[in-house]
Amino acid sequence: MIKKIIDMNPQELKNSLISNSITVCVVGIGRIGLPTALSFANSGIPTIGLDINSKLVESVNSGIYPLKDEPDYDIIFDKVIKEKKFFATTKIEESVSKSDVILLSLPTPMDQNNVPDYSALRSVGSQLSEHLQEGALVIVESTIEPGFVENELISLIEGSKNRLMAEKNFGIGVCPETANPGEIMIDFTKLPRLVAGINKKISELVYEIYNFVFPVELIRMPNCKTANAVKLTTNVFRDVNIAFVNELSLLFEKLGIDTMTVLEAAKTKYNFQVHYPGAGVGGPCLPVNSYQFINSAKHFGDEYLKIVQVGRKINESMPQHVVDLTINAFDEKKQFIENSNILILGISYKPNVKDIQLSPAKEIIKTFKNLKSNIKIYDPFYRSEKIYDIVCEDNINDVISSIDAIVIITAHKEFKNLQLEELSSKMKNNILVDSRGIFDQISAKNAGLIFRGLGRGT
Repeated sequence: MIKKIIDMNPQELKNSLISNSITVCVVGIGRIGLPTALSFANSGIPTIGLDINSKLVESVNSGIYPLKDEPDYDIIFDKVIKEKKFFATTKIEESVSKSDVILLSLPTPMDQNNVPDYSALRSVGSQLSEHLQEGALVIVESTIEPGFVENELISLIEGSKNRLMAEKNFGIGVCPETANPGEIMIDFTKLPRLVAGINKKISELVYEIYNFVFPVELIRMPNCKTANAVKLTTNVFRDVNIAFVNELSLLFEKLGIDTMTVLEAAKTKYNFQVHYPGAGVGGPCLPVNSYQFINSAKHFGDEYLKIVQVGRKINESMPQHVVDLTINAFDEKKQFIENSNILILGISYKPNVKDIQLSPAKEIIKTFKNLKSNIKIYDPFYRSEKIYDIVCEDNINDVISSIDAIVIITAHKEFKNLQLEELSSKMKNNILVDSRGIFDQISAKNAGLIFRGLGRGT
């Protein structure tokens, strides 16, 4: 590097990006990190992917694209590997020390007490203190609480040896990722992104980097904590609104009102943002983001974000409600759920992706097992894989004749093509529980099924 990045003006940085004279290291090449790294490499920038998962690193360097459910990036992957613009490693001391820009795309899950776990970020921050070259720029894409950069991460990177000092000989900024799993390519080319830095100059440098790589609107934020607050706000908004609709669906079941009919009519109003009920809210974002906000609020007392706390309780209660609907259907059939054979359709936390992080399926299956039901699983993304100590089925037809009840947990597109009459004729007992609004009660009953739909009335 001819000139340290943090000493460059925006035009100098732009020229360096055009000439591909800087190196970027993406720390964490998982669901978001790998497409991010590939996007940088595809723009011509030499890019290193750093991850502790040696099998993932080996797969990448062998030319095997790991995200089979993430379309379009396989083409870019093959291209940048062939052009030698991208490779992966497990060695932080080699990758970070030769990189000008360090992107942190690390997981921020919850621990068993629903407290955000920043151990991966903390560990990397401490290692950056040893290996970060002077003048480098660190950009945090991970979803974090407002203030984590300012109050903790900077100190970790600075360390105790007085080698590094923020703003003086390294820069730090944020660009919270906003991509939706399964649609990352689309989101990376359409969704606006937030950029910020610890000062105005750093913020402009972050802006120039992302402006070079991503063809989207970039929104300048006044500081890092505000950018992180925006990211949390958008996701927690969804979590709370899903809780509202889930609670409505419970009431509508009692009133004999079809929630889906209500929502389809309601969304015709120009300012109504539709959300749908379901078996629960999973994934690495919404539940975690709500608890990140809740954790931040705890520092100031118990009177903040009560609606978020209640929303979490509602969404976390939905797996049990799905089980209760199933029990109710067995009661109508005058059959015992004990020793019954239940087929779970879909274990991913969202449709059409291979990801079971915080999936409501886990709690539902656990509860059915406690009721001494025999559980089988079919998910098109997990054929023959052992999940939750159960080997998933290759095909619904392989087991359908022994099944007493089908419970739909994930709305994979494949399930929308199921023929209800055929299912009813082949099942041992004809119970269908739909937690995702794929089928309506009239069609199901006409097919001869005992049907329970979450929020579908009577």
